[in-house]
Amino acid sequence: MGKPLNVIENENGESVINTAITKLQAYKVMLKEYPDVLNIEQVSMILSVCTKTAYKLLREQKIEFIKIGRVIRIPKISLLTYLKVGIKN
Repeated sequence: MGKPLNVIENENGESVINTAITKLQAYKVMLKEYPDVLNIEQVSMILSVCTKTAYKLLREQKIEFIKIGRVIRIPKISLLTYLKVGIKN
């Protein structure tokens, strides 16, 4: 019989519980009270930074965003990617 899915072997060959989650799982669980597309105020509130710092993160291309006319929108998945939440699928 195989090991349960949440048990993996570490570099020493010891069985440990895998606490990593996929990006899809993180997307479904984290920030679920926020819409799928965020505005700059919501991003700054989530990151606990001022809006000036949030704009700086966008300007430095650390967080991907969408610009619609003069309005900036940040997909929630872009914020999760910036936070490096979850592992690649």
